[in-house]
Amino acid sequence: MTPEFWRGKRVFLTGHTGFKGSWLALWLQELGAEVTGLALAPATEPSLFELASVGNGMTSLVGDVRDAVGFANAMRSAKPEIVIHMAAQALVRRSYEDPAETYSTNVLGTVNLFDAVRQTPSVKAVINVTTDKCYRNNEWEWGYREEDHLGGHDPYSSSKACAELVSTAYRSSYFKVGGAHPVGVATARAGNVIGGGDWAQDRLIPDILTAAARGVPVLIRNPRSIRPWQHVLEPLHGYLMLAEALYADPDGYAEAWNFGPSDEDARPVQWIVENIGALWGDAFVWELDAAAHPHEANYLKLDCSRARSRLGWQPRWTLADALERIVAWHHAYLAGQDAKQLTKDQIHAFMRGSST
Repeated sequence: MTPEFWRGKRVFLTGHTGFKGSWLALWLQELGAEVTGLALAPATEPSLFELASVGNGMTSLVGDVRDAVGFANAMRSAKPEIVIHMAAQALVRRSYEDPAETYSTNVLGTVNLFDAVRQTPSVKAVINVTTDKCYRNNEWEWGYREEDHLGGHDPYSSSKACAELVSTAYRSSYFKVGGAHPVGVATARAGNVIGGGDWAQDRLIPDILTAAARGVPVLIRNPRSIRPWQHVLEPLHGYLMLAEALYADPDGYAEAWNFGPSDEDARPVQWIVENIGALWGDAFVWELDAAAHPHEANYLKLDCSRARSRLGWQPRWTLADALERIVAWHHAYLAGQDAKQLTKDQIHAFMRGSST
C-alpha cells in the first residue's frame, strides 16, 4: 500500500458508520483521501463511528443502499475515483430472523451500487466487499480458493454468494476495458474481523468483552468452531492494496480476492475466549450456551495465495497480537481515553509494521 497514492483521491465508501467501515474511514482520512460515505445511522449504542467522531473528517451521508435513486444521486455528486462497498446486513443469525431484509440489502443493494457506478463516469475502480462465508462450505480442512464453488447454507451466506454473481455479471456486461465505461471491478472475501470498538450483537468478541466488563459469564454457542480470525486492519490493508492495483490496471486485477490470516491463526472459539480471558486480567468465566441455535459452519479457512503472490499482501499481526490490541483498546476506552486517538494510534502502528 502506497500512502502517497491516496492523498487527494476521491473515495466513495458505503457502510462507513459500521465497525469495519469506521476503521476504514479513519484510515482513509489519515491518508489524506477525500471520503464520502453513505450508510444508515449506526446500528449499535455505543458505536465506534460516534465515539471516534468519524463523520467529522469526511462527507457523511445517511442513506440506504436499497434506495436506488438516492444511491445514484449521492455517487454522482461525489464524483469518486474509487468506490468501496461495505454496506451490508452482516449477521448470520439476524439473516435467519429477517431474510428479506438480508437479501434486499446484500443483493439489490449491490445491483444499485453498480447501477450508480454506471451513472458516474469518474469511477475507475470498485471493490465489493463480500465474505468468506460466500463459499459452499464442505467443512474442508484446507482453505477455500477464489475459484471454489459459491453457496451458502443460511440467508446471509447465500446473499453474499449472490452479490458475487452480481459483481461478475456487471463486470462482464458493462465495465470491460475498452468499453464505453471501463472500470476495474473486484470482490474481496475476508475472514472473521475483530478489533476495538465493535459492539455488534451476536458477535464473539463484543459478547466476550461486554461480559468481561460487567463481570458476568459469557455464553458460548460453538466452542469448537474454527474461523479465520484477523484484526480488522488486515483485510482493510488488502482492500487498499487491491484498490491501488485496480486503479492502475483495471483489467489485470478485476476478480475475486481472499484476505485471511495465516493457517495457524484459524483457531477455535474456545481458544479465543480463553486467551481474551487471560489478557483481560480479572476473574473471567465462560459457559456453554446449550439452547437450540440456527445452523452455523463448524470449520472455515481461506487460501490467500492469490493476494500474497500477486498483490504482495500478507498478515502483519498474529492473532495473539490482535487480541492484545483489542483488549488494550477496550481497557483504555473504559479508562476514559479518546476512542478516535486509540484507533488512530493502532492504525499508525500497523502502518509502521509494529507489533507493539
